[in-house]
Parts: sequence; structure tokens; C-alpha cells
Amino acid sequence: MFSCTRRTFLQNSALTGASLLLPGLLGGCAVTRSTAVKTLPPDLQSWPLERKIAQMLLLGFPGETLEPDSPIDQAIRRYGAGGVVLFDNNIDLGVTGRNITAPAQLKQLTTALQQASELPLLIAVDQEGGVVARLKDRYGFPATVSAKYLGQQNRLDLTRSSSENLAATLDEYGFNLNLAPVVDLATNPDNPVIAFKERSFSADPALVAAHAAEFIKSHHRHHILTCLKHFPGHGSSRDDSHLGLVDVTRYWHENELQPYRDLISQGLCDMVMTAHTFNTAIDPDHPATLSRATIDGILRKQLGFDGVVVSDDLYMGAIIQHYSYETAVEKAINAGVDLLVVANDKLYSPDIMPRTIELLLNLVQQGRIPRERIEQASRRIIAMKQRLLKPGNTA
Repeated sequence: MFSCTRRTFLQNSALTGASLLLPGLLGGCAVTRSTAVKTLPPDLQSWPLERKIAQMLLLGFPGETLEPDSPIDQAIRRYGAGGVVLFDNNIDLGVTGRNITAPAQLKQLTTALQQASELPLLIAVDQEGGVVARLKDRYGFPATVSAKYLGQQNRLDLTRSSSENLAATLDEYGFNLNLAPVVDLATNPDNPVIAFKERSFSADPALVAAHAAEFIKSHHRHHILTCLKHFPGHGSSRDDSHLGLVDVTRYWHENELQPYRDLISQGLCDMVMTAHTFNTAIDPDHPATLSRATIDGILRKQLGFDGVVVSDDLYMGAIIQHYSYETAVEKAINAGVDLLVVANDKLYSPDIMPRTIELLLNLVQQGRIPRERIEQASRRIIAMKQRLLKPGNTA
């Protein structure tokens, strides 16, 4: 439970959305919700720690509409959530009651979500193309092709035009973040979660990087951020991290880093998603999402990436079967994760926002997470969001 002081702050002083960021409120003066075009405040130093923590969450939620005073409505309006991630129903994974069923319904939902937030809200989706597409043609959206198909054709003009159409659809329906492309190498043709679902362009790292670059540039032309995944490589795995622990120690090869190295060096990396894979050669104790050696050591120091690192869903089997949510959050942030994904699909936690804020406040207070890690993560997230406001971002 919240302490009295923190409960009062989180429920009352937040007013509506990001109003608490305004100097008038911080000085004790009354303010009203602005109807102006959304902007990002220039001075992060004035933000309460609770607000910075809220920006570090990308939340899933049930429902095809944004209901007033629902947990997700409160997460956005009251606490200032950094973003949401939308899904469609997936009977195979036991995921029902989700967010995408038809074009008109989706447009209404994303509009309502963005209007609920006073700061720019990340509205994310996994629209890779082919098998992994939340905006499916059976719902009335344009059909897409898989990364495997594009890699086999190996025509950059085809990848460019296909990605252009995909990105235009996301733009039309209110998304500003695509949790794609997959840059895993298809080194194991029997991989149940990558190769089997045709999510990889190729086993050739240079080909993967080239086609991923076209995918990213097409999205940037529509002012949509992208995300490279799954770091440091899930393509060689023999198992599915949605279901349980995945150990790639015997199979992973350093060339799986090459697409990241190439795309980072080209300035085409908005965000990197970690894999829930375990590799004792890199870290004998933790999967990549919870591994400082992987994130800070390889991605930050070796590859030179200083942008946003996002976790894969913290409720996936590889994590929840071995760690409590509290432990996973602490380890992920200390490892270097900036944005925490909680899909909230198979295990729904309506209180995940206030629960996580309180958890991180306590961890900072106890000295178990340095306050600077929260500051650093929020700076990276806001810097990334700033690019959404710049029409010139058409790399």
C-alpha cells in the first residue's frame, strides 16, 4: 500500500495528466488543463520522481475502448504513463478481450488514448508483417508480408514499398511506435518463435541490416519510431521465451550483434528491445533483460548505443517462472532497461501503474536503485519522444 504522503501525491496533486509539470503547480498556484498543442517541458529537473517513473512504463490493457476512470485511463491521466501497447486477440496464446478488432474501432481508441495524455503518449504495436501482425487483414486492415518473404526476395525496393505501406497504415490509425523490425538472424531454421513464424529476414547479418534499414526509414518518413529486437539475439534459440527459460549458451554467436552494430552506426536505432534469453558466456546469472553485462556492457559500451532500451514483456514465462515482478523490475532497471513493458494480457494487473511507482520509489529510497538511473531513463525517453514532434525526422 502507499504511504499516506505518497498516496495523497499520486491521487490528488497529479490533477489531470502532465499538469503537475507546470511551474504554477510546483509553486503552489492553481493551474488548469491546457488545451494547447502537446509539447515536452524543457526542464526535467522540475519533475517529481513519480512522474519520471510513470514515463518508464509501456502498458497493455484489456478492452476495445478507453473507459473513463478505468485503470488504463487513470494510468494515463492521473499518473502520466509513458505509453501503451495494443494487441489483438490470440486464442493460441490464451489472449482475449484485447484492443484491435476493426479499423473504425481502432482509430477511435488511439485517438482517445492520445487525447487522454497531456504529454505525447507512445502508442505501440507489434506490426512486423506476416504472421506477427496485430492489424490483420481479417479485421479489415491491409495484408502484409513477412520478413522472411522479403529477405528471400532480397529486393530492397520491395522491402521499401512494403514497409512504406505498413508504416502508412500505422500512421493512419494513430500509432507512433512499431515494436519492429526483428533483427534476429535465422540461424536455427527450427526456431519456434523466430524462424518458424517467418520473423527474420535472413541468417546473413548484412542482409538483415540492409532490409531492416529500409523498414526503419519507411517508418521515419511517417514519423513512427521503431525498435530493434531481440537483443543480443534470439534467432539461434531452440525454445520460446514466452513459455519459459531459453538458454542459448551453446548456440549464440557474436555475429548476431552485427545488425545492431550496423544500424546504430547509421543512426537508425530509435530503441532496442532485450531478449529473455540466457547466455552463460555473457552473464552466468541473469537473462539478457536483467543483465548489466549484456545491456551496459555490450549494448552501451561495446556498441555505443545511448538511446532507449525497452524490455520484452516482463510477464513472459522466461521471467515470471523464475523471478517475482518486484525482483524483475529492480534487476532490469539496474541492468540498464529504461522502458518496462507489461503486456497485461494473460495475467492482468489493474493496479500495475501505482504498484510499480510505489515499488520504484521504495527501491530508490532504500538505495537499491540509484536515483540517477530513473533520471537517466526518463531523459532518454523524453529525448526519443522529442523526435516525434520534429517533422524533419525522415531519415
